[in-house]
Amino acid sequence: MMRSNQLEQLLVFIFILSPTLLVLVTHAKSTIEACSSSDSCTSLLSYIVPWDSKFSEIAYRFQVNVFDVLAANSINLTIPSPGNQILQAKSLLKIPNSCACVDGIRRSIIAYTVKAADSLDLISQGYGGLASAEQIRTMNGIGPKNPLTSGQSIMIQLPCTCFNNTNNGVASVYMSYVVQSGESLSSIGLEFVATLMELVSINGLDQPRVDPGDILAIPFSACSSANLNWYNDSLIVPNGSTALTANDCIKCFCRPSSLKLHCSPSGIVAPCSHLQCKESDLFIGDVSIQQNAIGCNVSTCLYRGHNGRKIFRSLENSTHANCSADGEDYSAGSPEQSPNPIVPCISVSPPPLPSAHPPMGVSAYGPTSTHNPNIPNYSTLLTHAPSYSLLVVLFFFL
Repeated sequence: MMRSNQLEQLLVFIFILSPTLLVLVTHAKSTIEACSSSDSCTSLLSYIVPWDSKFSEIAYRFQVNVFDVLAANSINLTIPSPGNQILQAKSLLKIPNSCACVDGIRRSIIAYTVKAADSLDLISQGYGGLASAEQIRTMNGIGPKNPLTSGQSIMIQLPCTCFNNTNNGVASVYMSYVVQSGESLSSIGLEFVATLMELVSINGLDQPRVDPGDILAIPFSACSSANLNWYNDSLIVPNGSTALTANDCIKCFCRPSSLKLHCSPSGIVAPCSHLQCKESDLFIGDVSIQQNAIGCNVSTCLYRGHNGRKIFRSLENSTHANCSADGEDYSAGSPEQSPNPIVPCISVSPPPLPSAHPPMGVSAYGPTSTHNPNIPNYSTLLTHAPSYSLLVVLFFFL
């Protein structure tokens, strides 16, 4: 009892005679997906650039290829020196990520080499809050006996989900998104064209409330090659995004309006052979249209997979009234190119809603629904690591 009284007196003394820091402990939450297989899936990380950064710096940080980052955001792949292009702080970027099953949980683990000026908070900030400082500390056993040192290699765990790459029976890719200050579940749903109930269901929320630092799984409808009979190749591409395949010789864009893949030569790798369809002047992705009495004869050179450097393709001929079929405008040929080689301009339907972040990726998100019966019951927004915020209150004794 004496010790308790002494402690209370000490706290009162400090409270009255000196400025006081009241430390409030909060817990960031993340959607956890249990898994049992050793497979991985295509996923995305929503990354708000913390400070002005080159594409090469961002790609190195997340251990991905620069061109894959450009493709995921539908940025022109042929811009000069793409790795040296600088993104402004607070730009929103989509990072492609391979989501693996590690110890029964979906997550991605990468290595990071500590720099001289690094701290745990600075490293966490560099990853846009996708990994908290406390999570990094715990995972790597950082402490007084094992301090953070320059040149040290530590492991960074990044959140991701797969959910069988489906959402209400539609091929989908899930993006991990860090909730920002001032955001609500409703505002996030409006930004990414997802309903409130959909986000609640996918993330296993007890109530439609989120806090800054929470990490949500957000669905993107996607194009899949599952029914295209490709040889030795499989792609699932979020709508409005592009993916590279066939040793980077081919790029495939997912049309937001039709959720169909449009593949063509990437133009970033040389040499790439077998790009021209046999007995035709057309290359992969080219469309030839000839008017006739009832509409148009359409010839398309299609990508069909690859075997090493050998690329398979075939010529498809069809006839359509009014030069269109299944909502495709054959007079358009290929996706609209951005007038700015850094910030893409993609025609979308419906149009994107205003975002609090400067657009670096595509603002094209496909149709969503209010309930997802495919989401397993083990999906839930769980506490994964504590984060700490300071409430500074100054008391002045007169």
